Amino acid sequence: MIENYTDIGATTAEAMRISTKSRKLISELIGDNSIEDRVRQRCVIATGDPAVAYILSFHNNPVEAGLRALQKGASIFVDINMMQAGVVKKGHQSNVVVMIGQGDEQAVARGITRSSAGVLALKEKLSGSIIAIGNAPSALLTLCELMESGEVLPELVIGAPVGFVNAAESKERLRKINVPSISVVGTRGGTPIAVAALNEIINTYARNSH
Repeated sequence: MIENYTDIGATTAEAMRISTKSRKLISELIGDNSIEDRVRQRCVIATGDPAVAYILSFHNNPVEAGLRALQKGASIFVDINMMQAGVVKKGHQSNVVVMIGQGDEQAVARGITRSSAGVLALKEKLSGSIIAIGNAPSALLTLCELMESGEVLPELVIGAPVGFVNAAESKERLRKINVPSISVVGTRGGTPIAVAALNEIINTYARNSH
């Protein structure tokens, strides 16, 4: 599989050479037998840490769900601007929307975080979408509440908030919900992991579409 690998984010021969070499090295460490392995590989490359491969959790065929969503041109919602900056913009027709900042008035009025308020402000648009949260546990907890109540049903959730306050708990809660998801076990996470997982799905979609 590695021999035929292409990366839509690598736009020069040198970039593709580096990408292919990285993939070969990582595939020898963690395997290359499934689409999920490809996601693990990219997350390892993004963090420089092979241990990341073993804290990723896949539920309800999330890669396939993400590919279907991209095929439909579903919107991609991300928690912060850094996430939006990292998502590959070519190879798909989906809009990438930042949630934080969308509900700041509600955040002040209700005394909640800006990231939670952003999720609430956009809740009417979240069903059928791809949602990637790499930083804000409060955003993921709010999303979980909406999914548990049946108000929101995303096509795919990538949950990788990082930190020591509610990060592990929010991801554990996500894994108990019957929605396609990719999450990180424990306190680790962050933009690099969430973006890497999403970009590998986009990369797979772009390759399969040609």
